[in-house]
Amino acid sequence: MITQTEGQIYLAGQRGCSQLPWFRSFHTFNFGLYQDQNRKPFGNLQVLNDDTLAAGKSFKMQLGENTEVILLPIVGAVEFKNSLGETGILESGQMQIFSAAKGMNYKITNPYETELVNFIQLFLTNNSNSFPPKIQEINIDLENRNRLFPLFSPAQNGLTTHQETFGYIGKYVGRQEDLYQLKNPENGIFVFIIEGAFEVQNRLMEARDGLSLRNLDELEFEALSNDAIILILEIAGI
Repeated sequence: MITQTEGQIYLAGQRGCSQLPWFRSFHTFNFGLYQDQNRKPFGNLQVLNDDTLAAGKSFKMQLGENTEVILLPIVGAVEFKNSLGETGILESGQMQIFSAAKGMNYKITNPYETELVNFIQLFLTNNSNSFPPKIQEINIDLENRNRLFPLFSPAQNGLTTHQETFGYIGKYVGRQEDLYQLKNPENGIFVFIIEGAFEVQNRLMEARDGLSLRNLDELEFEALSNDAIILILEIAGI
């Protein structure tokens, strides 16, 4: 039996939203004009935006502090350009970390003529004086189901972050259970459901719901639908 751990749930339908005729962004945390006392950042996880961009359209972001911008396409592909002079296409099934020093910027474009694209943006802030800007990319293997795939960590497990933050993603079949063991029980956990439904620490979570948890050694979860995708972030200093 799973013991229900103290935490906060972020329902998809209660997220903030910024919208233009060609762009829509749902905000799990406070962002821009959306400010709610119950939606403060979770440690250095400052931003979790679920963005949809119309065909041929672009937007540009400038960072106000050292930030690791994590870009995860869900539907389609995006074209990127940043202050390092890096350009390219990032497709669904790939992930990018742009370690951007304060003042740097990046531009995201939908390269399609008629199709919408959907992608997740995460911001991990870092106030360290030693923060070398760089860009990294990884191909994500979700075909090997019912296991967690490492996205990033401070060491060589996926891409490398500048802080003690760990990221994992996994695709599961219905009724499949799994367990995530925390690297440090003093860290916090943030869970985001990309597709499908899960039971996480005795809580029902559906697509685009989030959940923050503290004071646990391990995270237990069970997929409640086929092809359900879960994102797990372990974050220090919570």
